[in-house]
Amino acid sequence: MTKEYIYQTEMKTRDYECDVQGVVNNANYQHYLEVTRHEFIQSLGTSFQAWHDQGIDVMVSKITISYKNSLRGGEEFISCLNMKRQGVRYVFLQDIYRKSDMKLCITAEVHCVCVVNGVLSRGEEVEPVFAKYLE
Repeated sequence: MTKEYIYQTEMKTRDYECDVQGVVNNANYQHYLEVTRHEFIQSLGTSFQAWHDQGIDVMVSKITISYKNSLRGGEEFISCLNMKRQGVRYVFLQDIYRKSDMKLCITAEVHCVCVVNGVLSRGEEVEPVFAKYLE
């Protein structure tokens, strides 16, 4: 890894996530990215569920993924995360590396917006949780 990240977690692919070519199906990478975001939020002492229970929903509005190298069933990988603020959006910059050779498998930009009681907000409700990472 050549970058510094604010959060990393390790996971392992499962055989049933692979397609006929024997590689992890493209859609499964979105699950890995989502797990990483959820675990990151939990590491900060809260959760998407806790926010939802308060009427605050942080929702994906756009995802861009670039596929670089394929993962196969049973492979371990490291899912990494950085973030920034872009207007009303929180943007998660996420990369996944195959653990065995540290090859970059995907890079992704996940744009999220904050909806409070059904109304789009500027995201101030969750900003204190992210503040030290947005400096």
